[in-house]
Amino acid sequence: MSTVFRTIAVPVAPPRLVAFNPPPLQAAHCLAVIPARNESASVGAVVAGVRATLGCAVLVVDDASDDATAARAAAAGATVLRLPLGLGAWGATQTGIRYARRHGYAGVIALDADGQHLPATLPALFEAQARSGASVVIGTCLERLSRAKRLAWWYLRTLTGLKLLDLTSGLRLYDGRAMDILAAPEASLLDYQDIGVLMLLARNGLPVEETPVAMRERCNGHSRVFASWLVVARYMLHTTVLCIAQLDAGRRSGRLRHAVRTAC
Repeated sequence: MSTVFRTIAVPVAPPRLVAFNPPPLQAAHCLAVIPARNESASVGAVVAGVRATLGCAVLVVDDASDDATAARAAAAGATVLRLPLGLGAWGATQTGIRYARRHGYAGVIALDADGQHLPATLPALFEAQARSGASVVIGTCLERLSRAKRLAWWYLRTLTGLKLLDLTSGLRLYDGRAMDILAAPEASLLDYQDIGVLMLLARNGLPVEETPVAMRERCNGHSRVFASWLVVARYMLHTTVLCIAQLDAGRRSGRLRHAVRTAC
């Protein structure tokens, strides 16, 4: 006696694509990362202000300072990582981002140690992130534009195609997706955190939001980038080379993806 099996087609509904909308960042689940090099005059007040305003953990990455920056940051309640050699503002910030990922923080809010970023303005970045769902929120202050910055920003917008008002603000909020990208080796050789980071994020399709905030002059010292017209010229030259390299890398990556799709 033979048995006959019949195949019965059962209609199956196509899978529904559910958009992934990560929950808004909560300050208590984020880490404030403050890169600092010889900022002993201001770093203690910055740390205390962040802790009082956001109630979050604070990490100061001491970029090989030769003053009391580390001691004053620790006295104000920050965890301090001391780098044995100077990595620059972005190298120190990336160190903080990697620390945040390793310790399970949901996001990073990066700000300068010189006192120009007011702690009272920090909640505005979280509000903008909750409202927009952006992976990156930049605190912008157009009132601080000097002639050098106006020239630099116009040139860099033209070169990169970035549609942002403030290209050099160090006040930024990064979510987990941005942290993953910025902690990767690809981001390690970026000399300037502003343009290089923004181009890398844009190339990966991450949404970036800007929100206006008040800023004040540095408590001491001067801007590393806009100290003089000579420094601005050097910055523009270095960033131009970086932009060309990034744009060329993007084109090569696009050609590689096209070749793979064609081969398949």
